[in-house]
This record gives sequence, C-alpha cells and structure tokens, in this order.
Amino acid sequence: MVSIIVGIIFILGLVFMALSPSVAGFGLGWGQEIIAFLKGGTPVLLALLGIISIFIGIADIKDKRDAKKEEEAMRLEEENKQ
Repeated sequence: MVSIIVGIIFILGLVFMALSPSVAGFGLGWGQEIIAFLKGGTPVLLALLGIISIFIGIADIKDKRDAKKEEEAMRLEEENKQ
C-alpha cells in the first residue's frame, strides 16, 4: 500500500515538474529538459543493458554446460554401480 502511495506521489511530482506554468497555470516547465535527458540517457542505458545481457547469456551457457557435465557424471556413476 505504501509503495502505491509513493508511486502516485512520484508521478504527481513528475507531472508538476513537466507542465509549463503558461499552459497549466502551475508547474516548473521542465518538459524540454526531461525530453533532452531521456534522449541523451537512452543510448547509455541501452549500452549498459546490452553488456549485462551478454554477461547473463555467457553465465547461462556456462551453467548449462556444467549441468550437462554433472548429469553425464551421475549417469556414468549409476552405470558403474550396476
């Protein structure tokens, strides 16, 4: 419940910051600066997400390879017991 209230407060704060006082009668008029920030930050964010995705993919491949080796070792161990 608290997180919903905090989320609503944050969204209302964003609206207040983005609206222009000349249009809505209140606000800070930061709309253009917010858009400029988003335009500048998006490539950096995508690069970081891409790097993280590559690392996760490599770790996943290693985990699958290790699991396959363990499965093969367990299978051989079971065959040796029989």
